[in-house]
Amino acid sequence: MYCAIHPGETVRIQDIAESFGISRAHLLKAARQMGQLGYLTTLRGRSGGITLGMAPEDISVGEVVRALEGQGEFVECFNMDTNTCPIAGTCKLTGLFRKGLEAFYQELDPITVADLVEDGAALSRRLPLIASSV
Repeated sequence: MYCAIHPGETVRIQDIAESFGISRAHLLKAARQMGQLGYLTTLRGRSGGITLGMAPEDISVGEVVRALEGQGEFVECFNMDTNTCPIAGTCKLTGLFRKGLEAFYQELDPITVADLVEDGAALSRRLPLIASSV
């Protein structure tokens, strides 16, 4: 979202972390994954940073969340190979969690980054480009 409200600008991970008040290390990991998947373009070095790797209207939020969070083991009982729960197979929560997760992604799938930054001016006022950005 930060990159989308600063189109054409290379922004630093540190600036995004400060703007959102989140861990730089966590953000670096996510940015690296998103770069590998093509959602971001990453530039290393002194003048480095990130930009969107594709148009914001082409980035599905559901797709990004799936890619970063994985589909597999939302709860332990989703993986029968490693599951240690003594009531696996008879517990109704597994099915409920699966249905809830499917509903979650059904809501996210049609939403794009462009949708999220529709009111870019309001977002920019809350998340200005930090002065130290390149």
